[in-house]
Amino acid sequence: MTLWWLRLLIITSVLLPLTLCKKDNADVGSIYFNNRSRRVKREWIWNQMYIIEEQINPLPHHVGKLISSTSKSNAKYALQGEYANTIFKVDETTGDIYCFERLDREKKSQYMLKALLVDKLTNKTLEPPSDFIIKVIDINDNAPVFTEKIYNASVPEMSPTGTLVSTVTALDADDPTLSGHATVSYKIIKGQENFTINNQGSIYTAVPYLDREEKATYEVVVEARDSPGQNSGFSSTVSVIINLSDINDNFPTFTKSQFVFNVPENLRVGGEVGRMKVEDIDEPQNRNTKFTFAKEKLQELFAITTNPLTNEGILILKKHLDFETTKQYKMTIEALDPSIVLKLANQPRPKSSTEVIINVLDVDEPPVFTKQFYQFEVKEDTKLNTIIGFVSAKDPDAIGRKVTYSIRNAKDDLILVTDKGNILNGKSLDRETNEWHNLTIAAQEIDTSSPVKKESLVPVYIKVLDVNDNAPEFAEPYAPIVCENAPHQTVIVNISATDKDEMKPGMRFTYYSAKKENNFTVQDNNDNTASVLVKYGDFNPDVAKVHYLPIVISDNGDPEQSSTSTLTITVCKCNEKGESTYCQATARQASVSAPVLIIVFACLILLILVVLFLLWRRNHRNNTKTSGKNVPEIHEQLVTYDEEGGGEMDTNCYDVSVLNSVRRNVSRSKSNMEPAPLVYSQLQLPANNGEMHYVIEAKKDEADNDGELLPYDTLHIFGYEGSESIVESLSSLESGSSDSEIDYDVLNEWGPRFKMLADLYGLEQIEKFD
Repeated sequence: MTLWWLRLLIITSVLLPLTLCKKDNADVGSIYFNNRSRRVKREWIWNQMYIIEEQINPLPHHVGKLISSTSKSNAKYALQGEYANTIFKVDETTGDIYCFERLDREKKSQYMLKALLVDKLTNKTLEPPSDFIIKVIDINDNAPVFTEKIYNASVPEMSPTGTLVSTVTALDADDPTLSGHATVSYKIIKGQENFTINNQGSIYTAVPYLDREEKATYEVVVEARDSPGQNSGFSSTVSVIINLSDINDNFPTFTKSQFVFNVPENLRVGGEVGRMKVEDIDEPQNRNTKFTFAKEKLQELFAITTNPLTNEGILILKKHLDFETTKQYKMTIEALDPSIVLKLANQPRPKSSTEVIINVLDVDEPPVFTKQFYQFEVKEDTKLNTIIGFVSAKDPDAIGRKVTYSIRNAKDDLILVTDKGNILNGKSLDRETNEWHNLTIAAQEIDTSSPVKKESLVPVYIKVLDVNDNAPEFAEPYAPIVCENAPHQTVIVNISATDKDEMKPGMRFTYYSAKKENNFTVQDNNDNTASVLVKYGDFNPDVAKVHYLPIVISDNGDPEQSSTSTLTITVCKCNEKGESTYCQATARQASVSAPVLIIVFACLILLILVVLFLLWRRNHRNNTKTSGKNVPEIHEQLVTYDEEGGGEMDTNCYDVSVLNSVRRNVSRSKSNMEPAPLVYSQLQLPANNGEMHYVIEAKKDEADNDGELLPYDTLHIFGYEGSESIVESLSSLESGSSDSEIDYDVLNEWGPRFKMLADLYGLEQIEKFD
């Protein structure tokens, strides 16, 4: 590589300043030691030496020279510092410094060293040491390197010229202080027809309105080169992938110029008539197709919606179709995108149109009622088989078949319908029983040619109007009481009435006594209530404890209705304050209604039946358990009382296994049994508790051989705790014995819970008996 510019740089930047500052005719690139003044004179004002990196000359390379004015035969030159005596070495006699390696400035740009003049024998310094730097001079030996191996960029399509796309960056490792070595320039070597780049690496669009639909991706190759303006230098390239992002710049177009749909006339409202496909080359997120009718009058019959996934136009039915009225519909539908991006501001918004033909297909439809539901009113006293109303339906088809009617899902047969649709009352109606009659009437076509009958259903509501056919009666079962000394005009009770008929506004009840000769007065309060008052007073309970007062209650309906209800009044003895608790309680009990009494008796009977069932089940279960036992288990039982025992050794008093297996399934007849004296009567209570098991064995044997005993042989033993228990017997038969060494007085100190034991076994109690 030609180094003419490097030589020029060294001459201008190094040699010229050093020449101006040179003293004592010292050599260039040397360090001078002055012995007289004991100070170092530096030939280079910066005290630096230079060496060019990557030299191709044979090693070693001469760097500079150390010079001393002291002429001593025993003096020598030496170096200290970075890589001294390894990379850099000095001739001890001449002071020449040599480099023994090819240096790379990008690895290390300078070295700190120290020049010494020392005695050959003692190695003592003869002159003060001098610090200096060996600086590596850069050459252009590195190419620019991009920060990314490949760049990805994006720019919206239809962008104007000069839109920033991306920025690339390349770095050069050479010395930036030397002109051209690290200065990078950029150039597009591929794709320059659509994009440009500046010296900072920024890429821009070079042409307007790049269209993604024509080409979505561009590859641009960028070159980075150092030493701009010179023929020499290094370069590198990188690829930039530029993707055009989509915008909504294309309008939808119909795939057909005409769409034909065949639709049956019984298509439900809201059903789909057909779909119209459109094409939009934009991305799905940038499609916003809207459909409109060219003639607005068809908007009452049809509607159009857009499928967001397929961008199709869906034609929806808004009203029922009728083949007999209209057999075909023709319409023009337009498709446009209101959010499309236009290249020019005044450009008209593009749209597409198509013709749609809808053929209505004839369907055999069921009859159609004239109303969606029917409602009628009828009085409850209407004569039988009176026409309440009628329903009407007709066949919508062109053939116009006849229609017959019938009732469906009728809960009763009070209402009838004729074949012609007339609704009749088949039985007497009662508003108080059922005010409304709801039924469903079916209309069916008469078609002998088809086994399938077409029918329609319609709800019918019949309201029964009230007629005053019920007399008023007491609102509740009154049971008033009156004191024998009640004064004149005392109010005994206030009564009211109720009527099963409809309580219309203005309905009034009147009250009066049906029995004129009595000791009570019925006073009408003119508010649908009445008060019963004492007329004379001075009741005698000995003569009559109960008085019956018939009261007539009438309404003002048309026709007027009245009834007589009897009021039972009980005479009671009262105190001065007019209080009689017992009489009131008796009156309350007497006023219990018959339904309440029936419920109470029914509950009692049910409870008795449940108890009897539980007793029967218990007895049945006991019988079942007894019948399942073995014979030895039933006939041999040993029952003991107060058997505490002293431990595991108590079991030797008797052997339970022997008691359970006495018979060993051997039965003896009564005639074969030899008479024998009773063994138990000859036995006495043993002196030693250890012999008690002999008594048990003897008693058991007696029971086994006695045929006169009951089938369930039971041996009862009292007051026996065991032969080897560490606690002696607590039986009362031996409690009075003074042979025991146990001090029971300690029971008196255990508190009231052990008072009974202390009284039985304490010493004080024994002394009292003595």
